Amino acid sequence: MRTLEICTGDPAGIRAAIDGGADRIELCSALSDGGLTPSMSMIRYAVSMPVPINVLVRPRSGDFVFSEDEISVMEEDARLAVEAGADGIVIGALTSEGEIDIDACSRIMKAAGSCDTTFHRAFDLCVNPQKALETIIGLGFKRLLTSGQAASALEGSPLISCLRKQASGRIRIMAGAGITPDNVRNVLTLSGVDEIHASARSMFRPDFRHNSNGNVSMGSNDGCDGSRMATDSRIVNKLKKAIESHS
Repeated sequence: MRTLEICTGDPAGIRAAIDGGADRIELCSALSDGGLTPSMSMIRYAVSMPVPINVLVRPRSGDFVFSEDEISVMEEDARLAVEAGADGIVIGALTSEGEIDIDACSRIMKAAGSCDTTFHRAFDLCVNPQKALETIIGLGFKRLLTSGQAASALEGSPLISCLRKQASGRIRIMAGAGITPDNVRNVLTLSGVDEIHASARSMFRPDFRHNSNGNVSMGSNDGCDGSRMATDSRIVNKLKKAIESHS
């Protein structure tokens, strides 16, 4: 059975993902920064919805080499997310040498208990993907999200396929990055995965009609008129249908 996970971070996005047919949501904030830990109120809102919610635990943007203070914050964020009702957590931590940070991951996973666990695309920065996969499996992660160390999952499909074969059922491999309704069937064919991760966003025009200063922007990925990238139920639905039609 194939699974479509949609990454989103606001109430409208959650509803759009569900309306479009998402099987699971990765909940985060600051998608323009690659995703950060969402607020507790957002987590509590999301877990009231009728789909599994996996919460991203990432305290800042940038690299995935975390300080002791940051790891402590991530432990607490993971614990609180699960206590609030999250079905799982999504984490990733690396050493400065580009290997999996075993200690950091172990501590965060312990704080989260027995929930669903995904190692995210920090994996795509590892120096040795085959070794990193074995480490991730050894840590007890249930899922790996990867683009195959490429700019998109389609480009990285050969490595994703190799990782899936190496895993041999010990962990689920989920393809993500640059997946669209037009290429998702090719990703499924070439990689052999059963789980797909996408943001399924498009540009939405603002409801705000007063625009006295069109030169002011509140974010690097937003338009000066207040337009923004947001989860689009139509794209989610097209992804879902394309996945379901794939033989």
